[in-house]
Amino acid sequence: MIKKLNPIMVQQGLKNKGFSVFTPREFERIFGVSSGAARQFIHTYVEKNFFIKLRNGLYILEEKQPPVYFLANRIYRPSYVSLETALSYYGIIPETIYSITSVTSKSTQKFDTLGMNFNYTRIKQKAFQGYTVKKEAGHSYYIAEPEKALADYLYLVSVGKRTWNDRFYTKNISRKKLIAYADLFERRKITELIKKI
Repeated sequence: MIKKLNPIMVQQGLKNKGFSVFTPREFERIFGVSSGAARQFIHTYVEKNFFIKLRNGLYILEEKQPPVYFLANRIYRPSYVSLETALSYYGIIPETIYSITSVTSKSTQKFDTLGMNFNYTRIKQKAFQGYTVKKEAGHSYYIAEPEKALADYLYLVSVGKRTWNDRFYTKNISRKKLIAYADLFERRKITELIKKI
């Protein structure tokens, strides 16, 4: 069955089915091949730079890479873009961020792929909310609302996993929403940090 597949057919098949990111199991279903044939084809064409391996069991087409925030959501699930990346996105901090920071309700993880660092920091399930859906180039992704990105960051400051930033620009931040999101973490120290802003 694997001999019937060729790169052009695979490329078109993935596009037609809307799979910019795919797993070996999805590859099996799309092309009706065995798990062994799927793994063999994917492995062969990763080596030929036709596919890019994002992490174990997750691949994209080299020639058409999806938006980076969409990839951040897909590389590790469940997650949403937050912390420094979202704070920079909204102009709350002036720094340019070179790694993609997200939060997750699973364990903290880090992935290096596509020449970038994708960092995922665990927060408790109750606080895993306050994100919105954005669209870019036909792809949807989850990113924290401005107030939630700041609350996530202040939580990490409160537990010693981030340092205080003196350059927060909070003119467009709703203090009421910020406090409501901070309360999800049930840490008094976050409320004290908000008073410093």
